[in-house]
Amino acid sequence: MRSYSPDLTPPWKRPAPVPEVPAEPDLVVEEVATGFCGAVIRCEAGTVTLEDRFGKHRVFPLEPRGFLLEGKVVTLVRPSAPPPARPARTASGSLAVPGARARVARAGRIYVEGRHDAELVERVWGDDLRIEGVVVEYLEGIDDLPSIVAEFAPGPDARLGVLVDHLVAGSKESRIAASVTDPHVLVVGHPYIDVWEAVKPSSLGIAAWPRIPHGQDWKTGVCRALGWPDNTGAAWQHILSRVRSYKDLEPALLGRVEELIDFVTEPGA
Repeated sequence: MRSYSPDLTPPWKRPAPVPEVPAEPDLVVEEVATGFCGAVIRCEAGTVTLEDRFGKHRVFPLEPRGFLLEGKVVTLVRPSAPPPARPARTASGSLAVPGARARVARAGRIYVEGRHDAELVERVWGDDLRIEGVVVEYLEGIDDLPSIVAEFAPGPDARLGVLVDHLVAGSKESRIAASVTDPHVLVVGHPYIDVWEAVKPSSLGIAAWPRIPHGQDWKTGVCRALGWPDNTGAAWQHILSRVRSYKDLEPALLGRVEELIDFVTEPGA
């Protein structure tokens, strides 16, 4: 037995298919039957409203092959609904809290070694820290860390987190960090000579951070090796400007900062 299509119109008499075009706002089309030409200003279930160049509005049904677009017949269709907006995130990757006010500062603190460290932490974790009420302060080196900790007088409701540069086995920094044994203090660090190195080279458009011979000032050596002016302050501002989110930082720094924030904001802190 043969099966027949419900449409018995001979193939040569069937209209050629035409493209379906979403009736997006400002799309300019011409209605076939009336010749009315205008821009789409609204599309509702089954109808589209056009506005001509004189400001006149007309409503037309969304009929197949009912409009001309750039002289070609098209079928206007209702635009698909836009996808739901993704939740906004902070530079650290946390969910943003719209309209959130900064929390009153906790007694606990996070100390970092220098101004550049503090500015980098602020750039990436600033929104999170304000919501949590955590203040970041910077030290000029950690040689006096034990006395600084003693002066801070940490406790269950005033925990202290310390971020140390170049905290590797056998270093002076590791010996100083090991001398701090207060249970309400957490000292962590990253392996980089300076926090500059915690910024991914790819974010700066360089292949890698240059190796600077021992005995040279590291930051000055980096500037010269990269062909930058001998101005470490300006160099740092250039580096910082290329940091837009946690994606521009090395994991070895990311994990340590998150660890300190968690420690300082533990329940009861």
